[in-house]
Amino acid sequence: MHGPLFYSKILLFGEYGIIKDSKGLSIPYNFYKGALKLDKHHTISTHKSNAGLRRFAEYLENLQQEKPEMISFDLESLKADVEAGLYFDSSIPQGYGVGSSGALVAAVYDKYANNKITVLENLTRDKLLQLKAIFSEMESFFHGKSSGLDPLNSYLSLPILINSSDNIEPAGIPSQTANGKGAVFLLDSGNTGETAPMVQIFMENMKQEGFRKMVKDQFVKHTDACVEDFLLGDVKSLFGNIKQLSKVVLDNFKPMIPIEFHKLWKKGIDTNAYYLKLCGSGGGGYMLGFTEDIEKAKKALKNYKLEVVYSF
Repeated sequence: MHGPLFYSKILLFGEYGIIKDSKGLSIPYNFYKGALKLDKHHTISTHKSNAGLRRFAEYLENLQQEKPEMISFDLESLKADVEAGLYFDSSIPQGYGVGSSGALVAAVYDKYANNKITVLENLTRDKLLQLKAIFSEMESFFHGKSSGLDPLNSYLSLPILINSSDNIEPAGIPSQTANGKGAVFLLDSGNTGETAPMVQIFMENMKQEGFRKMVKDQFVKHTDACVEDFLLGDVKSLFGNIKQLSKVVLDNFKPMIPIEFHKLWKKGIDTNAYYLKLCGSGGGGYMLGFTEDIEKAKKALKNYKLEVVYSF
């Protein structure tokens, strides 16, 4: 058995903001991928993945008992495959903000859900929201709380525009320019990040009126503007808004930025060579960079590993 491939994702804009109804834009990233397989090699990592899937299967059984109207799985097949050594063979780094658990959730839904909504049918807004709700419940096993967007992106392999929590649609994004100087890139922090504690910090901060005001008046405002500029291909306006967003994050989301990157983050804002933002919940993993001149950014960040994910 070898299941279909499911890809990683990158949330270009909207981390934390989408919890508070900002816009968001998520794109598939085909460099990393994963598939369900039956274990023939019996390595430590396949055993670990199999044990994780065993716990996940138990969680899904409970979920089905609690919410039978929402979701139904072929649990017998899932359990039999887990017994036979089912594991998720994935190149997606875990704790890096590129959707490792999302791809796994998409793969399990695709293989074992009864009456599943398929990618081939007419995906109305209702169907998208239904999928997102199912994926949210499934992925909560990994993060404690999940929007369901990562698995949705992985499952559909389409860019997704989040207008608000109950208004999402597949998005057409401007096509990439093969030799464009502008780029979106991933910057490797060298450490993994844990989603749940970062979200916890954000939720604690949201209890303070000043922080709530900043999120609404600055963070969400610039995030929404970035999404609109990106979709319209308005590069000049986009970089003005990304610079503002990068400043807001540096000033107000310091715990989410690994401490050794605070200076590098500020250097980008001061020199305009690049602007950094969070990729996912932060705390480690990747950071997302935007630059109008990738060669200039590479020089400024010559000691770090960059991966270009989009050129314009």
